[in-house]
Amino acid sequence: MNKTTFLGLIITALFILTALFAPLIAPYSPFEQDLYNGLAKPDSGHMMGQDRLGRDVFSRIIHGSRISLFVGFVTVFVSATIGVILGSLAGYFGGRIDNAIMRLVDVFLAFPGILLAIAIMAVLGPSITNVVAALCIMGWTSFARLVRGQVLSLREREFVHAAKALGASPYRTIRLYILPNLAAPLIVEATFGIASAIIAEAGLSFLGLGAQPPTASWGTMLSEGRQFFLVAPHMTTFPGLAIMMVVLGINFLGDGLRDWLDPKSQATVKGI
Repeated sequence: MNKTTFLGLIITALFILTALFAPLIAPYSPFEQDLYNGLAKPDSGHMMGQDRLGRDVFSRIIHGSRISLFVGFVTVFVSATIGVILGSLAGYFGGRIDNAIMRLVDVFLAFPGILLAIAIMAVLGPSITNVVAALCIMGWTSFARLVRGQVLSLREREFVHAAKALGASPYRTIRLYILPNLAAPLIVEATFGIASAIIAEAGLSFLGLGAQPPTASWGTMLSEGRQFFLVAPHMTTFPGLAIMMVVLGINFLGDGLRDWLDPKSQATVKGI
């Protein structure tokens, strides 16, 4: 494990632990107000300052990590499940099934991702549940394309032909002989998918389509702090740094996993 991967693992683990134990780590409640000290700058009592309602920015960032990581992990889990099922069917059976599924993928890919999510949120209404639904609706396509391409290659391998010759059903062949060989690329794709979902959630919350006040969300905190940027820059600086750090950490981890799980990448790194 190289230094960059190790750094990404440490950053990701710290944010996950922070999200899990947020009530124990946060020094204040994310909803506790102190109107007399609104927009107060960082000091010994509030290391990241206070927002316009006097709420502790550090505590809100800690609790906001729960929303960001929840959206990231749930979105990737649901998207991967849908993408793996449809991609496996398209790659294994081919023909009309493949054509129908991939044309559906093309339809979703024809729309810019964030614009499609905004349109879906406009219909469903702003909430974290709807954010996850919107991101899943457009997120499964990358997994479907990845799995289809891998299955097209794996279905021609000798062990798959042997399983068919022994009478294994398509479901059994896919589940026992094909999907286990997709673990490595799926793990890498899921890692980058989590980072993308976190950014998308922050963007939707910034636009008022995600978590609603007074819920602590990094995107919402950025939106609330932009009008006070000149007098209280800490309101946007620290949530922005939190988003940058978690995405950077996950991307570092994803790069390391790709190099570790892909023999070709290892050979390139070693100069073979």
